[in-house]
Amino acid sequence: DLIKQDMSDDLPDPYTVAYSVGSEPLSKWTKVLNDGTVKRVSDPDIQGSAIEMLATNVGVNYISFQAGKHEKNKITLPYLTLLVKNLKRYFTFEVQILDDKNIQRRFRASNFQTTIRVKPLICTMPMKLEDGWNQIVLNLEDFTKKAYGTKYVGTTSIQLHANCRIRRIYFSKKAYSQEELPAEYKLFVPWEVKAQVLNELFS
Repeated sequence: DLIKQDMSDDLPDPYTVAYSVGSEPLSKWTKVLNDGTVKRVSDPDIQGSAIEMLATNVGVNYISFQAGKHEKNKITLPYLTLLVKNLKRYFTFEVQILDDKNIQRRFRASNFQTTIRVKPLICTMPMKLEDGWNQIVLNLEDFTKKAYGTKYVGTTSIQLHANCRIRRIYFSKKAYSQEELPAEYKLFVPWEVKAQVLNELFS
């Protein structure tokens, strides 16, 4: 069965913030590029389009999403899913959340980091990517509780740094199985997509 389009603060579930298909796939995003490039490419593995971001310095080349008026300045759906391709180069992304103490805190995942570090305002953690396409799932409600001891209220921004290919980034009420997802939310590849659930880092 397809997901029923439930509403959370007037947003559909699931709620997409980036999708490589369409005339303006990054219309909600701001680009910050120094020596990098962002472009739409055709990916042979999924036989479809993807947004490719490449750069030498991942720190100063990224795209940024900021929750706006449409999202009431935050996205309350607690699960964040990224469909990304491993380009076997440095890759990192960052999610900023608001908690019930009215404090903005961040989670940063990188494929070049090996240990979890939790500070009052930022938690950095390793990210293991399989070859090819990956599904990265973050339970932000659980992350916030375990890292900061507070309650997740909503996501206010996302920064996605080089290097990767993106098919879709979306929020949802729960971690949906492949069987529950609409067809356009799936990756049609000739092998099973490995689900990288970063929550295991805190178990």
